[in-house]
Amino acid sequence: MVRARSVERRAEILRATLEVIAERGYRGASLSAVAERVGLSQQGLLHYFPTKEALLVAVLEERDQWDTGGGTRSDGTWRIDLLASLVEYNAMRPGIVQTFSALLGESVTEGHPAREFFTRRYTQVRASMAAMLRAEYGERLPGGLTPERAAPLLVAMMDGLQYQWLLDPDSVDMPAAFQDFLTLLRSTESSAPENPRS
Repeated sequence: MVRARSVERRAEILRATLEVIAERGYRGASLSAVAERVGLSQQGLLHYFPTKEALLVAVLEERDQWDTGGGTRSDGTWRIDLLASLVEYNAMRPGIVQTFSALLGESVTEGHPAREFFTRRYTQVRASMAAMLRAEYGERLPGGLTPERAAPLLVAMMDGLQYQWLLDPDSVDMPAAFQDFLTLLRSTESSAPENPRS
């Protein structure tokens, strides 16, 4: 019973954090703002999440669960046609995208509390994208790359595009640019050069 209440409370805190991020952005998502939203003291909030980084990583993990829920096949792999929908959805929630991007940038430093999360996440996402590309195209994409070689490019495109959009949303149409990239993936005009890694 106590554990169930604790799980419920954590879920409430994560929902409140998402609301605060949506309203105030990454910088405005302070522990005190979240604690106030759920009727806790800041010390009470730290009982559930010991640092702001721990709270924000938990929010990103929760976001990943929601994002993959409706976009996967029965075997758990992504569907390429729904990636574009995810990009469109992200364009409607800049606060979460900002949180993800800010934590990602900070996580490259040694000892950062989010480093393990992002390292693990990228390993899983690359594997998932390779499986998705294989289900879509087989062992070779139209341009000649294997799914494993194309997967990091697809992930880099999605995350790099988010940075450009956050910096200059009026100049970067994130959903349209991603559609353009999918067009390049489907292109049959060129083939990849022979490479010993392929």
